[in-house]
Amino acid sequence: MEFTSILYPVLVFAGLGLLLGLILGYANDKFKVEVDERIPQVREALPGANCGGCGYAGCDAYAEAVVQGLAKPNLCTPGGDASSSKIGEIMGLKVEAGEAKVAYVRCKGTCEVAKEKYDYEGIKDCNQAMVVPGTGAKSCTYGCLGLGSCIKVCNFGALEIKDGVAVVNKEKCVACGACVGACPKGLIDIVPKKALVLVQCNSKAKGKEVMDACSVGCVSCSLCVKSCPKDAIEMVNNLPVIDYSKCVNCGICANKCPKHSIQNNRVVVKKNLEAKKIDNEENTQSSNK
Repeated sequence: MEFTSILYPVLVFAGLGLLLGLILGYANDKFKVEVDERIPQVREALPGANCGGCGYAGCDAYAEAVVQGLAKPNLCTPGGDASSSKIGEIMGLKVEAGEAKVAYVRCKGTCEVAKEKYDYEGIKDCNQAMVVPGTGAKSCTYGCLGLGSCIKVCNFGALEIKDGVAVVNKEKCVACGACVGACPKGLIDIVPKKALVLVQCNSKAKGKEVMDACSVGCVSCSLCVKSCPKDAIEMVNNLPVIDYSKCVNCGICANKCPKHSIQNNRVVVKKNLEAKKIDNEENTQSSNK
């Protein structure tokens, strides 16, 4: 009697388990969603940064969008042309190389040139500093606070704070855009990597108000607009905005700017080339000796 009282419940549960297993197996086969085999292949071709620079919520979402024809195969900036080529092969598409881009901080308000209203001793985070009166210690309410919120979200180590202002390392930056969304001042842009002439101010103020806060801020004089031979600059909210589809990096606007608010990297590139040439000549002379 005792044996059968134990055996029957065991058999019942075993039967129920078998029945439920059969039902689940049938349901899985009947209602399974077919996954395009190209999705994991595209996902494998991506670097896995999950940075969102492509406009999608991570690499998985982007891979699915590519296979469904909702996204272009060359939107992954961390993967660059290598990822785009692999995805093109998987999708049977000819993928054109995308234009190399980089993040750029539109502020040169270093500790020397930008004034401060008070000493900030709170949490070292730009978003936290925005909560205190005056939206931060800087007199310029539009300038970089230099507390590193952008650095915290960069997965590539492409940002650092130099003399109170965030600076981008072009060689490390993949233009994912994470820093753009993290900056509470909205002063980080994604620009073409080949752009050598860049507006280095974010202040929407005018004249005296700008000069009272920062000695190198744009005063909206419009000399850059008037001097541009390609009509590549226009004033928007008291700031010059460069159309890089027209800009030829001539640097005339930077030379005309009385406040030096426009960065002219043509000079930097020229100096680097000259230094490299001198090094090569010295190396050649040393090897000849």
